[in-house]
Amino acid sequence: MVDTYQLLAASPPASLAKSPPDHTHGQRHVWVGFVVGILTVILVALFYCLVKKKLYLCLRNLRTSKEKENVRLREDKIVLRRYEWEELEKATNNFSQGCLLGSGAFGNVYKGIFDAEGTLAIKRAHSESFLSVEEFRNEVRLLSKVKHRNLVGLVGFCEEPGKGGARLLVYEYVPNGSLLEYMMGKGGRSLTWRQRVNIAIGAAKGIAHLHDGVKPCIIHRDLKPSNILIGDDFEAKVSDFGLVKSGPTEDQSHVSSQIKGTPGYLDPAYCSSFHLTTFSDVFSFGVILLQLVSARPAVDSTRNQSNYHIIDWARPSLEQGNIEEILDATLLYEPCNMKMMLKMGQLGLKCVVQVPKHRPTMTQVWQELEEVLFAANFINNQPSKGFRRSSIGSSRQTTELEPRRSEDYDYSLSFVSIDGVGFQKFHVEMDSLSFQSTNLMCLEKNSISIDIDKNNLRKICEDESVEEIN
Repeated sequence: MVDTYQLLAASPPASLAKSPPDHTHGQRHVWVGFVVGILTVILVALFYCLVKKKLYLCLRNLRTSKEKENVRLREDKIVLRRYEWEELEKATNNFSQGCLLGSGAFGNVYKGIFDAEGTLAIKRAHSESFLSVEEFRNEVRLLSKVKHRNLVGLVGFCEEPGKGGARLLVYEYVPNGSLLEYMMGKGGRSLTWRQRVNIAIGAAKGIAHLHDGVKPCIIHRDLKPSNILIGDDFEAKVSDFGLVKSGPTEDQSHVSSQIKGTPGYLDPAYCSSFHLTTFSDVFSFGVILLQLVSARPAVDSTRNQSNYHIIDWARPSLEQGNIEEILDATLLYEPCNMKMMLKMGQLGLKCVVQVPKHRPTMTQVWQELEEVLFAANFINNQPSKGFRRSSIGSSRQTTELEPRRSEDYDYSLSFVSIDGVGFQKFHVEMDSLSFQSTNLMCLEKNSISIDIDKNNLRKICEDESVEEIN
């Protein structure tokens, strides 16, 4: 028994005796790890090459597109600067509200200050304002060809890559606000009759250049007071070309287009037929002329009649020649040429006739306004010689007074303002009891009586004589 236990103790376990060290299994793990590492390196290298190549191609295409665009701009003899996004962010303080000048259907307009160019206006378009990149570039190319002193000039643009990339237009900065602000009296602003006429002439010249000065012609489609800016010396500058469209060519009478514009200024013929012509702009400008005379909104929704248009309101008075009935009250505070205002209002009616081809062209509009203004200036500078009798009661003394007013006299000189209320002065010749105010012609000389205390009048005259002697 003892020998048996000793034999068992001396013999190693059967499992140990049958399991010698296995070096093959460890080598297999090493090889698997090595192969995986090699494959990983190869895949990473391939991915890197593909990404690098794709990135390179994208950058090359972007650079090529920029070069092609610059070449096309140079071929069109267009000098424009392409701004980087970072430049515009810095100039507008990251497009802060403090730099916001205004907003509209096209986008927001910001005031940007640059080191070299100074102050410029930056229009940041809404994402849906352009259907494609090519549409944006076509508009840039179109506007770049337009150069006129009465049109806000395009200085440059910014186009960020990608479908949703930002698209911005950089314009010259016009410091004095828009015509709408003056019509509304914002900040106490107002315009004299002469300033209104000059603004109308300048704006008409700018629009006429769009119609006749470039080929093919350009139709603005959104003319309104807020899109007419006031520059130095109250020079008008037409702005906001977000809805511009190339007009018909020589063999076309119109272009078909979706209806775009501002209610109250839209041509009814364009809205009913979808036929867009330069006369659609003429209609809009006719509404502006009526507003320059009356300072009223294009559509008055405060009246009992819904959407009471300025054309329907002003037409009866203008056709009868009664400009005083629709004249802006602020024009009564100082001298105003009534005949000039009447002419501008009647010209506005010509611009809004129903049949487009019966309307004047924009060139005819500014030429007619200039002719009337020149005539008014000539008459005011040519006083006529004459005498005026002044008689009181039975005393008839002929005295030499200032030159007699001519037929073209500026009747606004008979207006005066007291505490903001306009009054009309009038001259009375007591012997014939004639009034120079058309509003007072209803007073017949037999229908009124004027009593004069001759004793008091004589006493006043004697007192004045004593004062002169003393």
